[in-house]
Amino acid sequence: MKKLTIQKTDRPKGKPQDQSKLGFGTIFTDHMLCVDYTEGKGWHDAQILPYGPIPMEPSASVLHYAQSAFEGLKAYKSPKGETLLFRPRDNFARFNHSCEGLCIPAIDVDFAMESLIELVHLDEDWIPTAPGTSLYIRPFVFATDAYVGVRVSHTYKYMVILSPVGAYYAKGLEPVGIYVENQYVRAVRGGLGSAKAAANYAASLRAGEVAKSKGYAQVLWLDGVERKYVEEVGSMNIFFKIKGELVTPSLESGSILKGITRDSIMRLAEHMGLKARERRIPIAEIFEASQTGDLEEVFGTGTAAVVSSVSELYWDGRSITVNGGVMGDFTKKAYDTLTGIQYGQLEDPFGWVMKI
Repeated sequence: MKKLTIQKTDRPKGKPQDQSKLGFGTIFTDHMLCVDYTEGKGWHDAQILPYGPIPMEPSASVLHYAQSAFEGLKAYKSPKGETLLFRPRDNFARFNHSCEGLCIPAIDVDFAMESLIELVHLDEDWIPTAPGTSLYIRPFVFATDAYVGVRVSHTYKYMVILSPVGAYYAKGLEPVGIYVENQYVRAVRGGLGSAKAAANYAASLRAGEVAKSKGYAQVLWLDGVERKYVEEVGSMNIFFKIKGELVTPSLESGSILKGITRDSIMRLAEHMGLKARERRIPIAEIFEASQTGDLEEVFGTGTAAVVSSVSELYWDGRSITVNGGVMGDFTKKAYDTLTGIQYGQLEDPFGWVMKI
């Protein structure tokens, strides 16, 4: 990899004045990272440039065959004004796992970290400081061959853009209703479910629109073979607290994303003395546990929302209310503890937070 070059913008943007109205993913900082790949040459021409449009051939293979992957992580401001990252190397390890599944060349993790730190430092004053806000970081890679033919691309572009954000969901931590999807599937065994592939998210859109038309915030996905076992909720991992035990779907099928927030919640639960385990979870079991009073809490986890509490599940003509429709005690404690660590407000016994 050649040396990273930096071209600073001569037209800096005005920063948002009211951080309470940031929303999610609509505002972008002054700069972006761009790196090219050419077969036989490797990754080259690493640059930080002013944020703006990029030239692309109409025949670029990503536009036709979706050979693309991405990641999501955040930068935070601590009470002392330090800039913090949360488990960033884990994000880049997962990024390379996604690239492997899509036949995209891996990015060197040390370079990814060094270039990300340079970019965040350059736009550091874009990191919001209001409660619940952060700087969302989106690394992504896509195929750029000017070729309309189905094969692995010989050229790629790796980029990172930054966006100051507030809460992912407009209602913040308010519990949401979830529609259990019987017809559509997100991914299947042997497919791309364990990768953050752009195609996975396109495949989820139709079911999401159906759920919203019925008044639900998100879709709970079932497995693609038997339509029986719980997998993910929207674009998040899912947890159930049943009879004092925290359970989440097993990753063995290869159709579920290995969430970094998911792993963090499991480790936090064990640290707090709550047993947490992975296993196959039939959706029928969840509805039965609700009837017997054993279902205590349900929540989703992911980088964007961190934790999203579930108030209702609707499946096959039946609806159940979770914990009286309010956020459960463990869900709240997990959210408060994890975000406290991320923002440098609480001790980090796991070594997850990186100061830059």
